[in-house]
Amino acid sequence: MRLRSSGIAATAGAAVLLAGITGCTSSATGQQEPSGQRKIGIDLPRDDSDFWKAYERYLRADITEQSVRTLPITNSQGGAEQLRANLEGFQRAHAKAVVMAPQATQNIEGLDALLLRGVSVISVDTEPEHGSVYMVVRANNVEYGVKACRFLGKQLKGKGKVAELQGALSSINAYDRSRGFATCMKNEFPGIQVIELATDWEGDIASAKLRTTLAANPDLGGIYLQAGGVFLQPTLALLQQKGLLRPAGQPGHIAIVSNDGIPQELDAIRRGDIDATVSQPADLYAKYALFYAQAGAEGKTFRPGPTDHQSSIISLPNGLEDQLPAPLVTKDNVDDKALWGNTVGR
Repeated sequence: MRLRSSGIAATAGAAVLLAGITGCTSSATGQQEPSGQRKIGIDLPRDDSDFWKAYERYLRADITEQSVRTLPITNSQGGAEQLRANLEGFQRAHAKAVVMAPQATQNIEGLDALLLRGVSVISVDTEPEHGSVYMVVRANNVEYGVKACRFLGKQLKGKGKVAELQGALSSINAYDRSRGFATCMKNEFPGIQVIELATDWEGDIASAKLRTTLAANPDLGGIYLQAGGVFLQPTLALLQQKGLLRPAGQPGHIAIVSNDGIPQELDAIRRGDIDATVSQPADLYAKYALFYAQAGAEGKTFRPGPTDHQSSIISLPNGLEDQLPAPLVTKDNVDDKALWGNTVGR
């Protein structure tokens, strides 16, 4: 498998970088440690999603390419308690920065303890709702929902029913996507009925609830998948089983918009099985997670404003967030080589 080169050391950097404090720091042995050798702890969130598998591949490739010194990489498998234990392990190992992607954002313990020890915390894709962070590397998830809403609304010409396969509403991502979708539908397409299906990010739950919804609503005209990496395969399998998987443009086609931008979604758009996806930048998540981890380990600071990589840093109550671009992908741009889903695993 060939991954795109990130080249963080040469090209990555926020235009809003304020200052670098690049002196030495004490290592675990008490000796002075060069800034380039400061240790970074990395926790992966899960390995049951094609999106997060792609993120891990990009991350490991970037670590190798840049010779980044990391502690042994952990995987919290979506569990808050396991994440807490992993963070404590990084603290004991004297990490200077930690990269994580918590799946349950309402209850994350240990962040302030890391802050007190001078550890910079970078949260990828999700925004912790308690505890301080150095930087969140994320896209605007409310806009994910808005983009899906507007696409489906136009496909259905403002009338009909759509099913929304939501993630775990304890996650700020599912909450934001649901909020963006619901607000947009209410304000812009009041003639469309939204059937909300909470799934806890589980494909089998999504499939079971969608099966029941289809039985009760044979006139369902659209589906919004909040995570293609988890929901795409079970959704398409169910529609195929029920004889409802008809290509876009043909009578009876159920319009589908997804989130993630994995290769499987792009292939499904080409086949006409689904109509669109919002490409969540797995490659940029990995690239800038490492960039900010290294910057944090060196004591550099940032402020809100535009960056030099087509994003904007915004203020949060508990830190900063770099909002990376996430384009809508349709049949018109599905072959764009700039999409990470067209390069990973190809």
